[in-house]
Amino acid sequence: MAPLTLPRFTFRALVKSALVVCGLLLLVLYILWQARFLIAGPRITLSEEPARVHNDRVVTLEGTVANITSLSLNGRQIFTDPSGHFKEALVLENGYTIATIAATDRYGRVTKLERPFMYTPASLVQN
Repeated sequence: MAPLTLPRFTFRALVKSALVVCGLLLLVLYILWQARFLIAGPRITLSEEPARVHNDRVVTLEGTVANITSLSLNGRQIFTDPSGHFKEALVLENGYTIATIAATDRYGRVTKLERPFMYTPASLVQN
């Protein structure tokens, strides 16, 4: 009966295996890091929260978006500059108005941002 021999691991083989495992791990981490925008979906950020009650008929909504293919305000398409910044005026109706900003990414995922506004004419506020 032949004696059992254990495989010999040399220091060089162990270092080589460790480098291959670390390289594969770094590759997977890099792929996940680059895919974070695809995983996160569309993002909408208002640069300044507008007041809820207004005496003026027009409110300006301003902010930035990321990871989008289309952007709309109450169903009407709006556009951004190359850095993703938008600035759009919204005309308020008498009383209560809801502004809905919707962003869609290339996979069809939609993110909505809703803000309510109340328009009260200046003549009603003074009385």
